Amino acid sequence: MFELSIEVSFSAAHQLRGYKGKCENMHGHNWKVQVNVMADTLNDIDIAMDFHDLKRMAREVIAPLDHAYLNDLFPFTEKNPSSENIAKWIFDSLKKKITEEHVRVSAVTVWESDTASATYYEP
Repeated sequence: MFELSIEVSFSAAHQLRGYKGKCENMHGHNWKVQVNVMADTLNDIDIAMDFHDLKRMAREVIAPLDHAYLNDLFPFTEKNPSSENIAKWIFDSLKKKITEEHVRVSAVTVWESDTASATYYEP
């Protein structure tokens, strides 16, 4: 089994509805996103997937989030734009973009600060 990891970032504002504390107010973060993919096999040139392709796909997925107010973007109009929900949304979006049969998204971690992150993965 092979695992690849890339990182991308974006800046955005959000507020957590129903939260009792400072995060209920609008505030921003410089978010960092780590994407991990797994492959059972390598392709015909002995790589699981091109890092450039994975970064491009991740950047395409997060592009609508960059310099946005997340609460105004679907699905965060209905779900809180928490780190947990952002990680799941990125995971699900990337899962649809990766077409190599032998490669699957294994985890997405979203950091809202240097010391706080949330990870989404499926068993």
